[in-house]
Amino acid sequence: MWSDLIGRLYDGAQFATPASDEEIDQIQRRLGQEVPVELRDFLRGTNGVQDEYGSGLVWSVQQIIEENEAFRRSADFARLYMSFDQLMFVGDNGGGDQFAYVRVPVARDDVFVWDHETDDRKRVAGSLKDYLERRAGSDGDEWYR
Repeated sequence: MWSDLIGRLYDGAQFATPASDEEIDQIQRRLGQEVPVELRDFLRGTNGVQDEYGSGLVWSVQQIIEENEAFRRSADFARLYMSFDQLMFVGDNGGGDQFAYVRVPVARDDVFVWDHETDDRKRVAGSLKDYLERRAGSDGDEWYR
């Protein structure tokens, strides 16, 4: 389902080999947050996918872990931004903005964008599928501004 959807929406999308449940479970162990069902299903089909320009439409398991840990541990980010502990970043726009699920205090299936210039966090899609469709429907970042 996911590879068909992305193949229709994104020319030149680059798929990775599927992730195992054991690999996906590492996200929960390392970040202390439950992996959304839709994201788990996606990662079982492809362990991340990039658009034709190399932007992370949806990151790999390893990148999800590494990026989230880096954001949460950065002393510089702690001085500049609100806490990232409630978010699970899963993709980026290639220019600094990140896409995430809100996991705390209540796990949500909506996708949010974090604006790296303003620290704004706003809902941009009702699901991972909705996020991928909306993102494909626009050039650049206009679709979430």
